[in-house]
Amino acid sequence: MRICQITGKRAQSGNNVSHSHKKTKRTFAPNLRTKRFFLEEEGRWVTLKVSAHAMRTINKNGLSATLKGAKALNKIY
Repeated sequence: MRICQITGKRAQSGNNVSHSHKKTKRTFAPNLRTKRFFLEEEGRWVTLKVSAHAMRTINKNGLSATLKGAKALNKIY
């Protein structure tokens, strides 16, 4: 499934709007990447499917703090 394991972002629905302003349904997929992170506390690599926004959060706060926050919010899928 296309769900970020840190932020919980998932596909959203919206409209394609043509030049004549006719609307048809479409989906907006999140910018997900499968990335390996090194978890220093446990000395192992962790593979996560994360969005670009989640990667920035991990770079800012660190992996362990971000994982603790995601577990507290029950967003680890």
